[in-house]
Parts: sequence; structure tokens; C-alpha cells
Amino acid sequence: MRWYHYAAYFFGGAFLANALPHFGNGVSGHAFQSPFATPPGVGLSSSTVNVLWGLFNLAVGYLLVCRVGSFNLRQTRHVLVLGAGILIMSLMLARAFGRFHGGL
Repeated sequence: MRWYHYAAYFFGGAFLANALPHFGNGVSGHAFQSPFATPPGVGLSSSTVNVLWGLFNLAVGYLLVCRVGSFNLRQTRHVLVLGAGILIMSLMLARAFGRFHGGL
């Protein structure tokens, strides 16, 4: 396994974690922060924009995890690197979105 496979799994986890809040809020019809709002990341974007942004993140996550190297759910190292990307991005998102939604 090459080092960049692990980098792809880590960032794939980050993209997969970022897909959840955007897609979830979008499909439930709620406006939510996105990079396309004014100001970026602070203002609210429509539910449609969030669905599209969530699906884009899901697609990038899929490409990084499933199309780079040979990710194997039975390989503990692979899962730990993916999980680290998910965990770190989730903590960052919790802090970023928490200040807008009372989660801090």
C-alpha cells in the first residue's frame, strides 16, 4: 500500500462526514450553511443547494475510498484511517455549525 492511498482514505472519510449535514438538512427542506452562501459558510443556502453539495461530497468520498487503491473493510488499518478522517471532520463541523445552532 502506498502512502497516498491512506491520505485518500482519510480525506474520503472527511468528505463522507461533510456529506451528512448538508444532505440531511437539504432533504428535510431546511436551509443550512454552505460554501455557496453569502458570506460563505455563514449565510444560509437553500435546501436544493445543500442536497447538491451533499451529493457532491458523497461522490468525492466514494471516489477517494473506493477508487484509490483497494480499500478493504476487513483491514483494520484502512478502517482506522477512514474513521480518523470521519472523526476529525465531524469534530470540526460540530464546532463550526454549533456556533450557529447552539451546539457549543
